[in-house]
Amino acid sequence: MTGRSALPRPLPRPLRPVLGTLLLMLAGATAPWAMAQGNTGGAALGMVFVRLPAGEFRMGSDEPVDTLAAAYPGLERSRLEGLSDEAPMHRVRITRAFEMARHEVTVGQFRAFLARSGHVPESVADGTGGYGWRADYNPATTERGDAFEGRLPRYSWQNPGFAQTDDHPVTNVTWNDAVALARWLSATEGRTYRLPTEAEWEYACRAGGTARYQHGDDPAGLARSGNTFDARTATHWPAWRDQATAGDDGHAFTAPAGAYPANAFGLHDMHGNVWEWVSDWYGEDWYARSPQDDPTGPADGNVKVRRGGSWHTWPLYARCSFRNWNTVQTRYPLVGIRLVREVID
Repeated sequence: MTGRSALPRPLPRPLRPVLGTLLLMLAGATAPWAMAQGNTGGAALGMVFVRLPAGEFRMGSDEPVDTLAAAYPGLERSRLEGLSDEAPMHRVRITRAFEMARHEVTVGQFRAFLARSGHVPESVADGTGGYGWRADYNPATTERGDAFEGRLPRYSWQNPGFAQTDDHPVTNVTWNDAVALARWLSATEGRTYRLPTEAEWEYACRAGGTARYQHGDDPAGLARSGNTFDARTATHWPAWRDQATAGDDGHAFTAPAGAYPANAFGLHDMHGNVWEWVSDWYGEDWYARSPQDDPTGPADGNVKVRRGGSWHTWPLYARCSFRNWNTVQTRYPLVGIRLVREVID
């Protein structure tokens, strides 16, 4: 897998909902609690979408390295210094309402998509498979120090190496698979489905808040609000136990979609469970030149952005502002999909 080292690897890479509601109202947007009452559904695969209002927010992070070091002790300073692509923190306006899926795409929904569309997932089509968890696999014995075994044909969206039901978020799907799903839904329903932009994703994650997470700034709160690298998951990766979220969130691997509380917009699993592909190419210095209104990322690039963290993600990397990236062909047991549907006015 080619991507930024937000995974637990041994080698480092050289005022909340209430206030948020007021801010959205001042910006002319509907309050988050009102939006949750206006959910829409009925998509071909049984997805439920939440209408998010137009509005504005402050995107990115300007937290000093020393502040982060105090909040996330034990991390190499180079990891904290490597977060400079979250700056400068800047004002962004989302000028049009849009609908975002309440949950990440599930295994069952992806299976139905394949059966009805004829799409062949990239991990199957190219014959190289994906990555997966194996109890006796030891990252320390591998050249890359990767947390998972692969790339191997036995691993795919159907088999990430751990048990899943149809209600769990699908994994081992590429950016290309995600785009294929959106295009098929668009053609099937006569509506425009797509991946969110990076700005839309962070706007949706923050849901009017300004803290690191939907519950506030304390990393320990992740055990209650999302499925990230916790004490239970750390039993399978004891070398990284010191970086685990305090407490037990109830799941060692993926959790069923919606198992944790929704944010103020009514969206579940914006922190953890699986990373979510967005439409933007990654630009390390993009924030310094990004337009204020409805930014869509650089015109081109080599890797696509993914957001939100996963069930295997340390707390630092599950913050609303954190940016990660991979090639469009990447498939991994931590990476999934959440879609946007454009509003018809």
